[in-house]
Amino acid sequence: MRTSVHTVRLSVLIFFLTFFNFNSSSQSLSVANGKLEFGLGLGPMFFLGDLGGSNGIGKDFVKDVDLPLTKLNKGLYLNIYPTEWIGLRLAGNLGFIEGDDAQAPDKGGAERYRLKRNLKFESKISEAYAAIEFYPTVLFEQYDGLANKFRPYIVGGAGFFHFNPKSEYNEPGGTKRMVELKPLRLEGQGFAEYPDRKEYSLIQKELLFGGGVKYYLNESMYVGFEVLHRKTFTDYIDDVSTKYINPALFNTYLPAADAAIASQLYYRETFCNQVKAVLIRLLTNKEVIRKTMMHFSQVFFG
Repeated sequence: MRTSVHTVRLSVLIFFLTFFNFNSSSQSLSVANGKLEFGLGLGPMFFLGDLGGSNGIGKDFVKDVDLPLTKLNKGLYLNIYPTEWIGLRLAGNLGFIEGDDAQAPDKGGAERYRLKRNLKFESKISEAYAAIEFYPTVLFEQYDGLANKFRPYIVGGAGFFHFNPKSEYNEPGGTKRMVELKPLRLEGQGFAEYPDRKEYSLIQKELLFGGGVKYYLNESMYVGFEVLHRKTFTDYIDDVSTKYINPALFNTYLPAADAAIASQLYYRETFCNQVKAVLIRLLTNKEVIRKTMMHFSQVFFG
């Protein structure tokens, strides 16, 4: 949540990663003390945080999902079942997330601050976690095989994930390119003038909780649907957390090239409004319009 001296930007303070995993073509193997299972997870992945969202004050749940920015998550997992009703899981996932204030509508509410702020980011996500699955219905089953059976379950665990937020930088010549945001320290992380703003790590802890259901095609293969919600412990997945800083400090703490980039990206509202202002001046300037029409007349009619 970046703020300015004059206007408080109302937005989300807590960040979540949410994944939907469709586990398919899973294979089960019998081992001495239980069952070993491995499989593939595929499904949509999206970011719920400070950027983008719907109308009103930003929320930290599905109200602010930006469906156009939803990406595909891919993963592998290994499960060990010491008993029928308990599963121990090791898993890894690769994905991609985005957030963009341009996704916020303009309905005259608190969301107009996010729309005007004009921040955006993207980041690859890689994750590894361990979890425990609990199958409550097994405790009431009379076991007669797995084929054509549904089994609901709940799951919880903990893990680590790596992220690296990037955003679009406009070169002086007009070329656009993606740049990493963490080295730019856009909110003064590590600056002596802001002792409470520490540099953040790109590897963070997470807690996972959710549930799903499996449908067994036969004794050793199933398809399933699972929803896993991640609770993270960093406010910098999108590199946005607190207030704007004095941009003159970029020249003190950063190399000249990075300072120039940081000066543009730390407060993108100004850049956006400058572009809009130029376009408006061009479109409303009668002399510019007259000369443009004369030029086209000469080109087409001689």
